[in-house]
Amino acid sequence: MQIQCTWPSHEMRLSPSTFLNFSKNFCADFNFIRTRSVSCTPCPSFSAAMSTVPTQNDVVPGQSESTQKTQQSLQVAKRLEKFKTTIFTQMSNLAIKHGAINLGQGFPNFDGPEFVKEAAIQAVKDGKNQYARGYGVPDLNNAIAERFKKDTGLVVDPEKEITVTSGCTEAIAATMLGLINPGDEVILFAPFYDSYEATLSMAGAKVKGITLRPPDFAVPIDELKSTISKNTRAILLNSPHNPTGKMFSRGELNVIASLCIENDVLVFSDEVYDKLAFEMDHISPASLPGMYERTVTMNSLGKTFSLTGWKIGWAVAPPHLSWGVRQAHSFLTFATSTPMQWAAATALRAPDSYYVELKRDYQAKKAILVEGLKSVGFKVYPSSGTYFVVVDHTPFGLENDVAFCEYLIKEVGVVAIPTSVFYLNPEDGKNLVRFTFCKDEGTLRAAVDRMKEKLRR
Repeated sequence: MQIQCTWPSHEMRLSPSTFLNFSKNFCADFNFIRTRSVSCTPCPSFSAAMSTVPTQNDVVPGQSESTQKTQQSLQVAKRLEKFKTTIFTQMSNLAIKHGAINLGQGFPNFDGPEFVKEAAIQAVKDGKNQYARGYGVPDLNNAIAERFKKDTGLVVDPEKEITVTSGCTEAIAATMLGLINPGDEVILFAPFYDSYEATLSMAGAKVKGITLRPPDFAVPIDELKSTISKNTRAILLNSPHNPTGKMFSRGELNVIASLCIENDVLVFSDEVYDKLAFEMDHISPASLPGMYERTVTMNSLGKTFSLTGWKIGWAVAPPHLSWGVRQAHSFLTFATSTPMQWAAATALRAPDSYYVELKRDYQAKKAILVEGLKSVGFKVYPSSGTYFVVVDHTPFGLENDVAFCEYLIKEVGVVAIPTSVFYLNPEDGKNLVRFTFCKDEGTLRAAVDRMKEKLRR
């Protein structure tokens, strides 16, 4: 005999033993979701109909043999078993379902500059449409080197020290896979961008977390010192910091640098928000004395030019580190979109006035959201960079960040991101949610109005 489970969209036929295994896995997944504070769209009920049906050895009139085969269980490598659908996908899907204003996922709802888009169109028309050189179109590598010198004062070789990747996410993956060995320890500052832990898991690394806590999310220096060991291969940091908006101070970076030099530790520095620094100047760890030789600096085009869908990123590192990054990159994507690379070179040569205007525009958007959130009743923590703001949701009485975000979407019509998914210990983030202000001012005001009208303490 088999057990039949009827879902709204299809039905599954499972043997009793398979059904029991499926049930256990379903419960395990559900418990994972709750303990990791990961929200998802509610599962369809499968209690609608359960009946005994013939096994595949029995003949069922009107059914082919293929329809009687037992459905295969989902398969994933053990190193990725703990990682589910990203929270950004889940919340964006809920936003669409409930017609909510999406202040969750960090992509602009406005387009990038015309001069960059025109450069891409021209590159396509000029026939620049075949595979690019693996580590980047020469003109883009040169533009990155020019920009890096302007920002850090460092002169780098565009041919040996710059690798163009498919977004910063691939730069992160290529760095981890190319420079980390199984068993190496890598230190993360939580909360952190969710791809860090997943990519380190694929590399076989041992993740060591150090939690940054509100209100200022300062680095606990003593804890960092005690966490570094003879097995520590690298420290991964992100400044300006997603999701908190924190910028690592010069004092914090100097301490991190001295610890890395003393213990022969690398730094992987994610700097995609470097042009969205509001309260202080951005400092690249590579620019500190003695640090360039042990630093991989990762960046991208998308955040600065509101072109997140282009996925143009890069890694800057000395030749002995670039070698590992390039080896991994060669077998991940090999090359990145050719016409978009030519356009990216044009973008990076934008005048300084572009960056001044960009910062001014985002400061205005930030003011709208921050003042709005305060007026609604949130405790808003300072954001010195990025286009994110973290708030304490507890004045509204929901049990945790996931419950609050689900309520906010379904009852208020606004999307935020629960931050517990950005921690090794989800409990550390259960009181916090993240909003983004990379939206046009009308959208931000509409979201604030909805919260003022419907959100009750």
